[in-house]
Amino acid sequence: MSAHSMTGRKMWIAYQGLVIKECIRWLRIWPQSLLPSAITIVLYFMIFGRVIGPRIGSMSGVPYLEFITPGLIMMAVITNTFSNVVSSFYGVRFSRAVEEFLASPMPNCLIILGYVTGGVLRGLVVALIVSLLGMFFSGVHILHGFLALITCILCATLFSLAGFLNGLFARKFDDTVILTTFILTPLIYLGGVFYSIQNLPPFWQKVSAFNPVAYIIDLFRYAYLGIGTPSHIAWIFALVIGCVIALFMLTWILLVKGVRVKS
Repeated sequence: MSAHSMTGRKMWIAYQGLVIKECIRWLRIWPQSLLPSAITIVLYFMIFGRVIGPRIGSMSGVPYLEFITPGLIMMAVITNTFSNVVSSFYGVRFSRAVEEFLASPMPNCLIILGYVTGGVLRGLVVALIVSLLGMFFSGVHILHGFLALITCILCATLFSLAGFLNGLFARKFDDTVILTTFILTPLIYLGGVFYSIQNLPPFWQKVSAFNPVAYIIDLFRYAYLGIGTPSHIAWIFALVIGCVIALFMLTWILLVKGVRVKS
């Protein structure tokens, strides 16, 4: 049976099954998938918010603890969505179960969407947990809820696709953390989680202009606190959506060609 012979209902069932499998995978190990994020964020709030924050005072016109809250939420979403998809898809490749996916009538784009959706849902759950903790420590409530949700979904989708690519190219388990160590972590910490990009020297402001994480955090911070330049919202959305489409197309082409998944 070819992918073309699958009806819309069968494709939905296949997609639904893959998403449920992915969600059960990270829900089953919630002490490893959800709890560490909560503990890490509490430590960040305690150290940066309660200890260092009063010495800094305010940042961009708001208390420092409130300023870092949106950045910490995005940091948790990025790391969780990326690690979820990279570990899951590499595990399928390692066990050679990916060959069953490719032999099935399920379209390749549906395979990608299934894994990405599982990563996005984990990211949204983590975002909710961190947001509740942020409200507890800082007392801040989200100003533009719908904008914050859309930003969170786009961010989670982007880094779920990046995780899928990493899982596709990883030759061994150690390779699944290389991208996190040398690319993802610098992008996050240079993306304005703990400071305003405007406070950087001119050279580093220009460097940050090439960092997509900086734009995502800036947009989410505006949605959360109402600070920043709303005139850039459409441009940032176009940038992030463009990156999502580009990564999806690249992932789909590589999967269709069987790169690293066919013997």
